[in-house]
This record gives sequence, C-alpha cells and structure tokens, in this order.
Amino acid sequence: MLLTDLKGLGKARLEALHKAGIFTLTDLLLTLPVRYQDTTTITPLGEAVPGGEICVCGFPKAAPRLSRFKGLTSVTLRLCDETGSLPIVWFNQPWMQQQITAETELTLYGRVDRDKQGRLRMASPIRVQERGILPVYRALGGIPPKVMRELMRQALTQLEDCCPETLPDFLRIRHHLCERNFAIRQAHFPDSRENLAIALRRLSFEGLLLYQAAAASLRGERKEGVRIPVAADACGRYWQSLPFPPTGAQKRVLEEIAGDLASSAAMGRMVQGDVGCGKTALAFGAIFLAAQGGFQSALMAPTEILAHQHLESAKRILEPLGVRCGLLVGGMKAKERREALAAIRSGEWQAVIGTHALISEDVVYGNLGLVITDEQHRFGVRQRRLLSRKAEKAPNELVLSATPIPRTLALVLYGDLELSVVDELPPGRTPVKTRIVPEEKREGLYRFILAEAAQGRQCYIVCPLVEESEAMDVSSAETVYAELCSGPLSSLRLGLTYGSQAAEEKEKTIRSFAAGEIDVLVATTVIEVGVNVPSATVMVIENADRFGLSQLHQLRGRVGRGADESWCFLMAEPNERLKTLCQTNDGFAIARKDLELRGPGDFLGTRQHGDTLLPGMALGADVALLEETTACLKKIRRPGYEDEWEAVQRSAKAAFAKVMDQIAMN
Repeated sequence: MLLTDLKGLGKARLEALHKAGIFTLTDLLLTLPVRYQDTTTITPLGEAVPGGEICVCGFPKAAPRLSRFKGLTSVTLRLCDETGSLPIVWFNQPWMQQQITAETELTLYGRVDRDKQGRLRMASPIRVQERGILPVYRALGGIPPKVMRELMRQALTQLEDCCPETLPDFLRIRHHLCERNFAIRQAHFPDSRENLAIALRRLSFEGLLLYQAAAASLRGERKEGVRIPVAADACGRYWQSLPFPPTGAQKRVLEEIAGDLASSAAMGRMVQGDVGCGKTALAFGAIFLAAQGGFQSALMAPTEILAHQHLESAKRILEPLGVRCGLLVGGMKAKERREALAAIRSGEWQAVIGTHALISEDVVYGNLGLVITDEQHRFGVRQRRLLSRKAEKAPNELVLSATPIPRTLALVLYGDLELSVVDELPPGRTPVKTRIVPEEKREGLYRFILAEAAQGRQCYIVCPLVEESEAMDVSSAETVYAELCSGPLSSLRLGLTYGSQAAEEKEKTIRSFAAGEIDVLVATTVIEVGVNVPSATVMVIENADRFGLSQLHQLRGRVGRGADESWCFLMAEPNERLKTLCQTNDGFAIARKDLELRGPGDFLGTRQHGDTLLPGMALGADVALLEETTACLKKIRRPGYEDEWEAVQRSAKAAFAKVMDQIAMN
C-alpha cells in the first residue's frame, strides 16, 4: 500500500502531508501525536481547579452570548452540573453560538485557568465526540484532527511491513523495552495510560540512543582540517595580557581548545557556560591562538548589536596583541562593505566579526582557520556549516552556548561536538536577588523602580506578548508601555522594543537604553541575549509563570553586570517552580530543574536542523531516560561489545540518515 492509497486523502491533503515531510506510510506512522486528550474521566464542575486539562459535562445555564472586542469575538456561557458551574469562553469561534442552546448537553475538554479578574474559566475547549485517550497531532494545513486519526488507523494496517524493529533483542530485554510495533500502535491509539507510558518509553529510548550513536560515529569520523600550531606559552601570554585573572575553568577550556587547534583533525567543540562565566574571553583567546599561528578567524553573532559589542571588546583585548579586527553586518553602506570585503579577502583582518553577513556568497576569506558561532541556540547547524565551508580546508569550529543545559542533554543535542563546560564564575560578581511579586504588591514595585532611577540606575520590564490578546490573559509590551507612560512611571524616560519592530528602530531604542538615555525599557524577550548595560539593576518579568525557568534565568542575566546590587522581580503568584529561581543563581541547577519539570521535549524543540529526533522523544523522555541511554551507549562502545555497537550503529545510521546528512554538510 502507498500513501496515495489511503481513503480520504485527496490532492490538497496529500500536498499538506508532503509539505510536512511525509511522503510514505512509514513517514506517516512515525509522525506521532504531540499530546493526548484524556476524555475517559469526567471531572465534576465543582472540583475544577486551574492549571490542568480536564473533561467536563453539563448543561448551559442559558443560551450562549456573543461579544465583539477590537475585531475579535467571544462566545460565553456558564456550564452547570449537580456539583457547581464553570464559565466557558470560545475566542474567535462565533459559530459556537448557533450550535449550542440551553438544552444542549455539552461534553467539553480543555484547560482551566483564571481570567484577568482571577475567576476560574475554561477557554476555547473542544467538544468531545468520542471518549478515550485521543491523539492530537501537529497541525497540518487542510487536514482536520478527525481525518488525521482516520489516516493513521488505515496506515496501522501496514505497520509490520513499514516499521521493522530497530533495536537488537538483547538490548531490548536488558532495558525492559517493548517491541517497536507494539510501541507505535499504542503511541497512536493507546488502550490505557499504562500502555501509553510503556510505548513512549520504548520510542524515547530508541530515539535518544540511536541519535547519540549516530552523532558519536560522526564525531569519530571528523575530517582532517586546518592544523594551527600553538606555542607552549601562548595561552599563558593571552591571559597575562588581560586586566583580570582567568578562572580555573577558563584556563582549562582554553587549553582544550589549543589542543584541538594543534590537532590534525578539525576541531568541533561547544563551550557551554552560565551567564557571565567568560565565554567571550575564551572566544577571543581562540582567535589569538589562531592569529599567532597565521590564520584568520570569523565570529558570527545573532544580532548586529551583539556583533558591535564583540567588535568593541575585540579591539580592546586583541588589537594590543597585534590582532587586527573588523566588522561585517548586513546594514553597511556599499563603499563600507566593499572595503570590508577587501580586508577580509586579503587577510588584513585576522578577526572578522559579524552576523549572517559572514556567510554571504560574495564573502571570500584570505586564510580562514577558525569559525566561531556565538549564542549557538540562535543558529541552525546549516548556518554554522555554511560558515565553515568558506575555508578551502575544513576549519576548526567553536560554538558558544549561553543557555545552560544539563550535561547529559547537551551531549544529545550537540552530539556532533566535543563539550567544554565553564562551570565557574569570575570572582567579585554580585548575585542577582530574585523575588516573586504578586499583583497586590505592584505599586510597591513601581516605587522601588522610581527610587532606583533617582540613583541613575535603569530597569527592564519584559512582557510575553507584543500586542494585547483577548485569547490570553497576559501582559503585552504595547499595553504596559502605554499604561506606564501615562501612569506610575510617567516621570521617567520610557522605551519600547520587540522582535518584529523595524530593525533600525529596535537598534536605536536599545542603543539609547545602553547610552543611559532611557530609564525603563519595556520589551519582549528580544533583549534575552546580546544586551549589556551595566547600569541596569532591575529586571521585571510580567506573567513569569508563562516562561520556562531557563529562559527566566537568561532574562535575569541582563542585570547584575555592574557593581551595584541588582534585582529580578517575577510578577506571578508564588509557586514551587518559581521559588527554584529565587533559591539559586546556578544556571545548570536551574536548567536541570526545568528539565525535570518540563521534560526534554521543549529543549529538543529548539533543534534547528531537523524535526523531532525520533518518535516519542518529546512526549516520553525524562532525565532518568537520558542518563540510562547515555550509560547504555558508553557500555556497548567498550571492548567486548563490538557486535552490539555495530548493530546499534546500523540502526542509527538508517534512522538518522537525513539528519546526519544535514549535520555533516560539507
């Protein structure tokens, strides 16, 4: 049977599948649900609590009411049963008013939360048509959820032919894993919660193990590259030239980099570290070592602001050591760009710093031996590989990550790279104090901001949205900015910036803030990286419970960069998750807690060179499984396990052929 043989799959729906990368029945079967709707149990309305998705049943107290607000619509009613009632609202679904009467019995599934007045409600639930543990697939244009489920049921009749076993029996037995076909069948249409857990554990184990095996093979096959001679005292001379002493971790990591540069194999190393650990100094150290060996380096940053900051720092640190530095970004004037391209081509600039402009077709390097990408999570593998291909011979590659990731997970996400962890902060840094601020204490917070501004200090206020949304009761940057301009902070100089803002306006606003011309910057998470303002001492994060812990930690890292005491205020009701952030400034401890609470699905979702690693990973993997698969791989790579390692490698290369092709692009 072919994909085109499935009933209910016309031309438009087939094109939608192709656009999603689904061309065969195997592709379809390995497209697992992103989540599940458990409609097996009805929750009495009187027992509804915020925070979870539940199934409820009852009758409307009265006919639903349709309202309009700024071009948006909402249909509201109060659902009642013998235990109580619950407000229901559908946003931008006006047809719901016509489909429901006061006599209509409704079975609904959705999330219970609170509106802006703090009242319980269920927003935009679905009407339940069938009971069970129902799969929810990622949205594919033109294919309704019910149709997608029917396509899967048809495809499952060919499961045995399409999805053969990938793990050796001895490995499955050793780790108590079910057979693959059982796992795939139960992952689509589980008979029970127990069977679903068994299925997802099996598929998650498979994905994590095979990806790590494929990446380990890739690391072991790293090509011969540019060999850069490094003098024995080069690292010491670099550190002695700086106005501050290096930490032990910095010295260790630079020695690791030096060893890689002097090797005949092309370096592939990620330097991972917490906010303020000194990764930039390490990048400049690597550039110095390359320049001493006669080679050019390119450092790619995700934003022009960060590229400019790196250039200023590089001139201060590297040019006294004889390393000439230059900048290449997208917004340069024609003459300026021509001069920059000439300096790069001739090798006059030994350190070329820029944005994506560094990988433009017309950029030719003189003697490129080292490429560095900063803020690794902002770049896809393809982008850093394109930069690497600018050299005649495979250059050494160094990537920097400012997002702390538990080491085990980092080995999975960046399996094609060796890993160096800068796990020590420079002495003298004042830890940022973090507090949870409930809504009733907002006025006191504004008084604190006014007092800080009177001392010449600055403040960030970060919002999860740009514009107001009736569908989400969260603060928008535009609304907060308008309210503050005419309200409690009207005496201060306020600025507004967000990701979709015109580039020139965004750059101008952030530069004004950095120059001290703005007291309070209202922003979205656009300021999460690449903004360094030492006089900013206050970070306010609206609706903090909408962010992951690691992202909150990154935002907190925007303050505490000067000598003054700094604060991070989390606007939310107190909960155990946010209290973690108040108790520690250790980014790795926070990331591990985030991983435990959210699972690796959100982390794995940040990968930019392919879809989910393998079916079930985002749904079924946890910290313990990450550690178990890592230990399994370590064991079968030891002497005496050659047959097991060979079998796993075969499956890994087959399973990840497309992803590995992208990673190994050359």
